Amino acid sequence: MSHPICATCGVQYGEPRADCPICEDERQYVGWDGQRWTSVAELREAGHRGEVEEEGPGVVGIGVTPSVAIGQRALLVRTPSGNVLWDMIPHIDDDLVSEVRALGGVSAIAVSHPHFYGSMIEWAHAFDAPVHIHAADRRWVGRPDDAVEFWEGDTREIGDGLTLINAGVHFDGGQVLHWRDGEDGAGALFSGDILTVVNDRRWVSFMYSYPNHIPERPRTVRRALRLLEPYPFERVYGAWWRRVVATDGVAAVRRSAERYLRFVLDDE
Repeated sequence: MSHPICATCGVQYGEPRADCPICEDERQYVGWDGQRWTSVAELREAGHRGEVEEEGPGVVGIGVTPSVAIGQRALLVRTPSGNVLWDMIPHIDDDLVSEVRALGGVSAIAVSHPHFYGSMIEWAHAFDAPVHIHAADRRWVGRPDDAVEFWEGDTREIGDGLTLINAGVHFDGGQVLHWRDGEDGAGALFSGDILTVVNDRRWVSFMYSYPNHIPERPRTVRRALRLLEPYPFERVYGAWWRRVVATDGVAAVRRSAERYLRFVLDDE
């Protein structure tokens, strides 16, 4: 539990180091007080604890209170063939593990992009579960471990009706998860902030760098739309509590992309 965690992005590294490469990249930033570190043990000692709440039908949110680093929550997607933990948090403790076990445990883990790698190896070891990461983001994994399974290509099945899609937005390996049987068969999409659900929850948006306000490239957005086209989904689950497009998710993503491209490409 002593592995260092970057206090700004919340990603755990395998060994002590002076820098956090994820934060030094232009898609993130080094904290204004300089590079600072914490650990799972320090988070526990500081009073952080797990937060577990239903986020939708068959979907349970798993977060940290008080919030840590970027403040995202993970999602436990509960299916008859096994639960998938989508995205990740920096924190883990015995009570939180017990609560998740009571919900059926974790059969597999998948994380949308490097900013959310958190303490994924701690969780993988706690549940003896593989972590699915796209190979295009291999270099960002700060704590290499045999639990990490890198995949290549556009899509990968990780369970019955559960498909990872390499949308490639935000990071080259940026992935989303499609759940065929979510919403009583209407489908659900788990997007992290690859397609981020915005405050007006009828819409999503696309960014190369959120904190530094660098827009995503139009060709990348168009590629993501092509890859998503075969997959129906009613809901879109974003990366933070209650950031959910509740209805007509496919149309929401389409019109959001059309609006985004219209503004990015407008020369007038």
